[in-house]
Amino acid sequence: MKTHSDKKGLVLVGVLWIVIVLTAIVAILGRKSRMDSKLCLARAETLRTKWACRAGIERAVAILNEDERESDSLYDIWKDSPEDLNDFEMDKCWYNVEIIDESSKLNINTATFEQLMGLPYMLEDIADAIIDWRDTDEEVSLLGTEYGYYENLTIGYEIRNAPFRTIRELLLVKGVTEDLFYGEDTNLNGKLDYNEMDGDLNPPYDNGDTWLDVGWAAYITCYTSEAAEEDTQAMAQNSIQTGENTGSSGIITFASNQSNSNVTLYAAGAQSQNTGNTQTNTQTNTQTNTEQTNTQDTTQEDTTQEDTTATEETEVTGGLINVNTASEVVLAALMGGTDVAYAAAQSIIGYRENLMYGIEDISELTSEGVISSDMASLLDGYTTISSNIYTIRCTATASRGGLIGTTLTTEVVIDRSTSPYKVLYWYQGASN
Repeated sequence: MKTHSDKKGLVLVGVLWIVIVLTAIVAILGRKSRMDSKLCLARAETLRTKWACRAGIERAVAILNEDERESDSLYDIWKDSPEDLNDFEMDKCWYNVEIIDESSKLNINTATFEQLMGLPYMLEDIADAIIDWRDTDEEVSLLGTEYGYYENLTIGYEIRNAPFRTIRELLLVKGVTEDLFYGEDTNLNGKLDYNEMDGDLNPPYDNGDTWLDVGWAAYITCYTSEAAEEDTQAMAQNSIQTGENTGSSGIITFASNQSNSNVTLYAAGAQSQNTGNTQTNTQTNTQTNTEQTNTQDTTQEDTTQEDTTATEETEVTGGLINVNTASEVVLAALMGGTDVAYAAAQSIIGYRENLMYGIEDISELTSEGVISSDMASLLDGYTTISSNIYTIRCTATASRGGLIGTTLTTEVVIDRSTSPYKVLYWYQGASN
């Protein structure tokens, strides 16, 4: 028979179990509440840093619009104004902006084989593979490769057979590795971060020294300004009328249909075209020229032959490199990448460092005895003194009461030759 004390003991045990269950529920709800609070904070910081990046980009664009455009050098405000672009504070966050002149780099869409070979660690088979990737035909270069190789990979994909659209597309080309492309600068911020100088402790693998070893991404670009493309198209149209070979660097195919001329242009930075149209246009042109040859007199036949010359693949201008901002590696690559080329590049850099506004005329290089006429001839047609294409990289960081919060990076490539500016590339990374 249960006593009164036994009943009290059972009640006490029941109360203890209820307390335990309620404590567990409170703990779970508290944990969920803390997680929700952290998620809300992260979302708020992501939104704040996103718009801080946008503010930084617009600030950089304003600086570029105010900049004098006759010539551009590393002493201009867009490059030499840390107070306007670094540690700029906003509401509970701050941002830093880096502006990079894309015209200081070798254009991967227009560079010749010799110029590509001037890049560090470049191999002949990779240079040929790059050219095969960007050209519009299926003819394999000496050591290159075409569609068959890429389609037969474990995870196959199509070859572009058109100009590169982004520099990261170079990683799809046979032989190009991340080590060659990025070097130690895997985030392309131009700075030696802690994980880029600790050996194999944290990815990526690096040599552990305090010097940033950059890859090809620091020396190449694929963008061309809209103004340059218009100039290229004008030269192409003039080439049709005169039957002259323009002798620059891109791919252009002309199709003449009696008195009307249709131009299909593949130039650096242009949108890729349908290669089938090129084949159709070329066939149409061949048939038209054949009919004209059979029906017209000798004078007309000579004109047809000139038009046929114009329908062949012709190099066009584009991707000019600014001698005021180009690095030693890029300048040397333009001149062949030899020891003599590097010596000439060093002379150019030494000369321009003493000029407040940079080199104002390419002819200065020879008239002032900076480089020899032989080296200058290698630069002819590939260089300029001004720029219109810029990469703007903005990194925004949220502040948590003095602590570092969410970080977000946005990268934009703009063309300031148009008004308003034209966005050629926009990439926003994941927040962390």
